[in-house]
Amino acid sequence: MKLSTLLIALTLLCGFPASAQRSEGWLPLEEWPAGEILSVEEIAQQGIEAFFVAEPLSDPLFGRMWSLSFKADCTVPREELRYLKVLHCNQSGETLRGELVCHASLAEDLLAIFRQLYEARYPIERMVLVDAYGADDGRSMADNNSSAFNFRRMVGSSKLSKHSLGRAVDINPRYNPYVKKVGDRLRVEPPEATPYVDRSKKFPYKITADDLCCRLFKAYGFTWGGDWHSLKDYQHFER
Repeated sequence: MKLSTLLIALTLLCGFPASAQRSEGWLPLEEWPAGEILSVEEIAQQGIEAFFVAEPLSDPLFGRMWSLSFKADCTVPREELRYLKVLHCNQSGETLRGELVCHASLAEDLLAIFRQLYEARYPIERMVLVDAYGADDGRSMADNNSSAFNFRRMVGSSKLSKHSLGRAVDINPRYNPYVKKVGDRLRVEPPEATPYVDRSKKFPYKITADDLCCRLFKAYGFTWGGDWHSLKDYQHFER
């Protein structure tokens, strides 16, 4: 028996809380190694439909999420969440496997959005579950990782984020920061995104009101954080 299989079996046998210490030892699921670069030939061989799929959360996947993005006090039942397998392109034009967890009610629309973004070669640098970063949103954003479900509070608040419900997606967050004026200072999340607060500048992975990403999400009924007035959250789409 392979070590990865043994670990999963032990986790399921002993209960999901045992996975709490696995944040630094995260490995992608064997059947969908998110982050892997694919060739045109590999995609053609299987057919594009095989690369845009929504599934219930499997036991190995749920074990990977438990106590990280899916915490013990999570208010969303596991059955209401879906695991999305998608493709995306980075700035270099490479095609990668991507993954997201979202609310079941958004799954089909998100598959349609990401398929259109992929076919248009819209650049998304990285898309793995936030559990790869120990469910630490700051680390995930700093690495420009696009993600969705994560049971957590809103920035600077005790209220649950829409991400806690699986009803929000952040795209290319390092280049599209959360920006809010707090007293006489500017709060920027992640701090590494400070150089990209000035939206008049040109830089890669920038989301604007008229680009394809923003137009597609809005067409499917999502609200864009870049349109908000009390603060700006350029990475953020919610419904």
